[in-house]
Amino acid sequence: MNSMNKPAYAAICTHSPTKPVLIFVSSRRQTRLTALELIQYAASDEHPRQFLAIPEESLQMILSQVTDQNLRHTLQFGIGLHHAGLNDKDRSLVEELFANNKIQAIILFTTLVLVCTSTLAWGVNLPAHLVIIKGTEFFDGKAKRYVDFPITDILQMMGRAGRPQYDQHGKAIILVHEPKKSFYKKFLYEPFPVESSLREHLHDHINAEIVSGTICHKEDAIHYLTWTYLFHRLAVNPAYYGLEDTDPGTLSSYLSSMVLNTFEDLEDSGCIKIDDDRVESMMLGSIASQYYLKYTTVSMFASNIEADTSLEVFLHILAGASEYDELPVRHNEENHNAELSNKVPYKVDKNLLDDPHVKANLLFQAHFSRVELPITDYVTDLKSVLDQSIRIIQAMIDLCANSGWLSSTITCMRLLQMVMQGLWFDRDSSLWMLPCMTDDLITILSQRGISSVMQLLDLPPGTLQTLSRSSGALRLHEELQHFPRIQARLRVQKRGGGDDPRVSLNIRLEKTNRNKKTSRAFVPRFPKTKDEAWWLVLANTSTSQLYALKRVCFPDVLMTNMDIPSNINDFQGMKLVLVSDCYLGLEHEYSIEELV
Repeated sequence: MNSMNKPAYAAICTHSPTKPVLIFVSSRRQTRLTALELIQYAASDEHPRQFLAIPEESLQMILSQVTDQNLRHTLQFGIGLHHAGLNDKDRSLVEELFANNKIQAIILFTTLVLVCTSTLAWGVNLPAHLVIIKGTEFFDGKAKRYVDFPITDILQMMGRAGRPQYDQHGKAIILVHEPKKSFYKKFLYEPFPVESSLREHLHDHINAEIVSGTICHKEDAIHYLTWTYLFHRLAVNPAYYGLEDTDPGTLSSYLSSMVLNTFEDLEDSGCIKIDDDRVESMMLGSIASQYYLKYTTVSMFASNIEADTSLEVFLHILAGASEYDELPVRHNEENHNAELSNKVPYKVDKNLLDDPHVKANLLFQAHFSRVELPITDYVTDLKSVLDQSIRIIQAMIDLCANSGWLSSTITCMRLLQMVMQGLWFDRDSSLWMLPCMTDDLITILSQRGISSVMQLLDLPPGTLQTLSRSSGALRLHEELQHFPRIQARLRVQKRGGGDDPRVSLNIRLEKTNRNKKTSRAFVPRFPKTKDEAWWLVLANTSTSQLYALKRVCFPDVLMTNMDIPSNINDFQGMKLVLVSDCYLGLEHEYSIEELV
């Protein structure tokens, strides 16, 4: 990559000496290295600030707004950086300085070179007279080697040059390894076919169609495939898919074999059941379809989750989901992972520090432990990991509940609470959910016998206000208003008789907070907004048997009911447990035995 910096600089001087330039590189680290090299070449030409046309006083004002140190340095020479590791303010500033040529006289940029990662090619509209693609490979952490950019990404990058609304014409330069030069010349000047990728994802599509009832037999699956782009390309380019000819018999045999192999894999994973030629969905298949999970993920759940699975094992299972296969592990990031592994409580395999699932595990633990992440790239990675974790954990909860495992279900719910609050359930006090909380305030509250948010919520308003003033935490009372106070009323109702008696539990839930005007959850450490939700868990806490589970959301008042299984005659030990999906320690237990 370093050998491409000088040709890139020469291309700028030749083709776009005074107009905007985009340089696409393969990693965030390369944005910094490329920018520094361009600065060095400009300095060698005795024009270190040839890309810059900002008065010194204006430049200093702009630099004072920048938080990223590397960006602050490169902007002094008229070179911006753009990647997901920058915060929103820095990215917006770079885009503003670069994109709006109509206000160049105000910003006073005659030329601004922007060095950006390849992901910018999608979704961000920045104009450029010249586009330079510095290399066509990127490091794939999963494959542990460099792989080529997809052709579609190359086209997107080139498409940023010479946009009609900005330029009469534009130029694009691809810097590529010599053996690949002929390939890219052919691809650029001749039509390039688009092939189907359905084969690599067929299992999840077929599973979803079986769950929906579209596919019930092998013939249905084959008919389904005939309506896909894959079937069209089989006839046009059979060699790409491993076919020797396009005879109807060959195509039919190919599709039949593909369907049978897919059915067998789904059956082995526990997602479907095959009875002669008929297929039907199983619990795992329904869960995978409902939460958009890969069939390999739910199969892994079934193999590893038990009735009393521990929190540590659940975290390992969560991080091992196939959805994290593509989590980027960049070059030399195993060193950062090793450093992070020494700061978190649960140990990971030190021989797999370059594995994306190990990195996901470490990111979760760092989130719960509130450990500072080693580099800004990890901040973006953590957001991605947390975003996907919600549906994965909810799927694990459904699996545990369908199996009747109370202990594992509650542990999974607590794992979701941990994700939302960025705290350990079994290591941290729920008081740390309050942003105003400090070690000194924890000590003061402990001296008064208060160790949880639940205890604070149970205090009379006058006592709470007095406590806030006396402890010096004036925000304590205000922040507590974000947490719901819930009052429940339960009634057991018997219906029917004879051979089919039915018993249901009527439930009325009411939020008694007068000051809480919204059902928006208070999750300051979670990267997205979320509404509060609650699980109604009907179970026998003595035997750890779960009978029924219901997830509800309500702004003020909720009326609902849950059926008690007809085979239960003894209500001893039966309880309704109300569990939050986002707050630690706000669980309520209600005895059903006392209502009968």
